[in-house]
Amino acid sequence: MTETYKSWLWEKMAQKCVKNLTEHGFDAHFVQTVEQARELALKIVNGCKTFGFGGSSTVREIGILEELKGRGDTIHDHWQDGLTNEQILDIRLLQGRCDCFFCSANAVSLTGEIINVDGAGNRTAAMSFGPKKVIIIAGMNKVTPDIESSLRRVREIAGPMRAKSLGLETPCAETGICIDCNSPQRICRITAILHRRPSLTDVSVILINRELGF
Repeated sequence: MTETYKSWLWEKMAQKCVKNLTEHGFDAHFVQTVEQARELALKIVNGCKTFGFGGSSTVREIGILEELKGRGDTIHDHWQDGLTNEQILDIRLLQGRCDCFFCSANAVSLTGEIINVDGAGNRTAAMSFGPKKVIIIAGMNKVTPDIESSLRRVREIAGPMRAKSLGLETPCAETGICIDCNSPQRICRITAILHRRPSLTDVSVILINRELGF
């Protein structure tokens, strides 16, 4: 029963969020299921042949990577097993020059902004400039009231959980609490806020009425 009301609440929030994202120049959508998100994403990328993927659990959860591989498209994915550091760097650079770049967001504000915090910066760079098309996919668990609460979500939820999932030796991965550390393995080094659609980049946002990613 609780899930029913949460789904209702997220749908109401999504209506406002999509409206504000659209007013800010983004191609914004809201869907109920991961299957609908995958179908919509495939429709949006029609005509694209080369794809970059940021280090996103959300994007991988909807199965779009397997769909594109299955049709023979070129995939630039630095999460493949067995890559050297040099190969990972080369792939990250190619992600910024592909037809379409897929990523998620650490948070999306109801006021219509997209917030991401990166370690290396390949995601924040590619989502802003380079690829012809960018698709940002996020579960409604990542939607917050405003920019301030979005940044707080990164510090209190997304950052510690991501660091723990990667097996990093950072204070937040140990205690679950951000202390704004100087750890060599710190992943919160670059903050990018898309206040409006970047002037030279076509950006679509797909919000899903599910809890996905970190």
